[in-house]
Amino acid sequence: MSTPYPFTAIVGQDDLRLGLLLNAVSPAVGGVLVRGEKGTAKSTAVRALAALMPQVAVVPGCRFSCDPVSPDPACPDGPHAAAPGASRPARTVELPVGASEDRLVGALDIERALSEGVKAFEPGLLADAHRGILYVDEVNLLHDHLVDLLLDAAAMGASYVEREGVSVRHAARFLLVGTMNPEEGELRPQLLDRFGLTVEVAASRDTDLRVEVVRRRLAYDDDPEAFAAAWAGEESALRERITAARALLPGVVLGDGALRRIAATCAAFEVDGMRADIVMARTATALAAWAGRDEVTADDVRQAALLALPHRRRRNPFDAPGLDEEKLDDTLREAAEEENRRDEGRRGDGAPDPGPDADPDPDSDPDPDPDGPGDGDGPGGGVPPQGGGPEDAPAPSASSSPQSPDLPRSPDSSQGPDSAQAPGAPAGGEQRPVAAAEPFRTKTLSVPGLGEGAAGRRSRARTEHGRTTGARRPEGALTKLHLAATVQAAAPHQRARGRSGRGLVVRRDDLRQATREGREGNLVLFVVDASGSMAARQRMGAVKGAVLSLLLDAYQRRDKVGLVTFRGRDAELVLPPTSSVDAAAARLETLPTGGRTPLAAGLLKAHDVLRVERMRDPSRRPLLVVVTDGRATGGPGPVALAARAGRLHAAEGTASVVVDCESGIVRLGLAAQLARDLGGTAVTLDELRADSIAGLVKDVRAAGRAA
Repeated sequence: MSTPYPFTAIVGQDDLRLGLLLNAVSPAVGGVLVRGEKGTAKSTAVRALAALMPQVAVVPGCRFSCDPVSPDPACPDGPHAAAPGASRPARTVELPVGASEDRLVGALDIERALSEGVKAFEPGLLADAHRGILYVDEVNLLHDHLVDLLLDAAAMGASYVEREGVSVRHAARFLLVGTMNPEEGELRPQLLDRFGLTVEVAASRDTDLRVEVVRRRLAYDDDPEAFAAAWAGEESALRERITAARALLPGVVLGDGALRRIAATCAAFEVDGMRADIVMARTATALAAWAGRDEVTADDVRQAALLALPHRRRRNPFDAPGLDEEKLDDTLREAAEEENRRDEGRRGDGAPDPGPDADPDPDSDPDPDPDGPGDGDGPGGGVPPQGGGPEDAPAPSASSSPQSPDLPRSPDSSQGPDSAQAPGAPAGGEQRPVAAAEPFRTKTLSVPGLGEGAAGRRSRARTEHGRTTGARRPEGALTKLHLAATVQAAAPHQRARGRSGRGLVVRRDDLRQATREGREGNLVLFVVDASGSMAARQRMGAVKGAVLSLLLDAYQRRDKVGLVTFRGRDAELVLPPTSSVDAAAARLETLPTGGRTPLAAGLLKAHDVLRVERMRDPSRRPLLVVVTDGRATGGPGPVALAARAGRLHAAEGTASVVVDCESGIVRLGLAAQLARDLGGTAVTLDELRADSIAGLVKDVRAAGRAA
């Protein structure tokens, strides 16, 4: 087994280290989600934490790590007789992104359950992680149903496996740590809420700090054992401090003043539900224990808010995570003033005045010990120093949004009406980006037929979850039993198999796998007209609002998205296909407009993008969404060229929809003609709204629809 990188040797990343340590002190905090760019020691810190966890006493031979002092009465390996326990290190169990449901929760041997009436259970990763750490790298890329199972087990402290009326339950209490790169897509808000804490990490821009990171990493790579030995003293001290904080935790007092500050903070930031209040209370208590104090202070509440609230304030994927610290300080100050007024009211019955030297905040520490265990240089709340390295400097936040690459300048105004320039716009026909209109709920656009792509919520597909539509012989391990089909297959052979009594004699050849139909996520590729014909008629705000609405719909349906724009002389892939719809929204926000309308170039660029994506992920079916008024300019026969490009998509069976942005009394119907060339359908901006009365939900028609 390789020597892990020492936790105390990690440079900087105070919030990351503090979040992990608080969960080590109090697993009831609920785990931590680590968000940040690649290469910021997320995985290194999580794996290093296991070496600091106290030893675990287990019942010898129990596959579910029961505590010999209080074994689980419902343990599948139980009941356990009283016997001396054995100690082992706490485990770090990693959940791969491509894990199956059975690998996560465990699997039942259905054949033995039917034929012998026994519960033959093979434990999964949740059982392995009991009383240890469960680490999920790239948690945002896990299938939603796996995330649901994972977070339900973390919340209940138990895992339930149900298979056709046969059920097994076992304890599953673990420290849950998830890491993710937001550029690859977001978790749904309701799943974000299930993580106790969240921390944002970014690489430091401080030269000395970066030098120290490289120096330590090279030293570790050269001789891991010698490097770990050099940090053994710091590791031992930190391990002892965790043990001491755990022992102190039950005696920490969470006073009414601190509770009121917590409630006031959650109310001020309009956090949904009560989970945030509970997590803040547990976090503040763990912070006090970590600092060696027996009472929660106002600073503990503030630090708890910074860790527990940012991810709970997101209402949609386009909201930036974070917390307004100025508002937080104002809220805590107002709560303290309200508490002082309450105290003065209680003293109004003749109690002596405490005097001007009294502490206005009864929950604060009036004289902190500078050498005490609660002191630290940064927000780490007492994280050990870095062993002679440079002082930790707070890393600046990452860029708020990616910038679109420079687009080609459009021709001058002599090239036709599409190069019209709005008053006050920059020269060259390019106009300033306009704000998007308010997004709305869109009608469902789906791909026809039955796919087999990644689980999602858009188009029909054969999936592991969903309604049962039939049965088949299993290929490999049986995962979903079709009970009626299995009984039907076994029934004719009962006499030949010597059946006696009421039991059914079932053989492996009788087992039938249930086939199920659910929904898949698709690749939604947007092709957006950003030419002067759109901007000159002041329609770009409405167009951006429509695309933003479709992006929000794609986020909710778990699609991948891409964005192609065309204007001037050419088309550009502004955003390659990704699961991060907020990245698409950021590119859309800064999208400039103006110039000619190279519609054919936009469709050809989309054709190239889809060709590459079919090779990368052949099971994910595409949906082409063209947002245009159908006009085309530039070059000989631009409309005919666009029609030919559209028929390329139709020939390959690409499902498509044209969002017709044409306005005014006189309509040319060019967008509808383009939809016929694509073999798809056209909807107007008004018809795109889910609350529109201009027709029913429009599914995209299959290729070859008659003109």
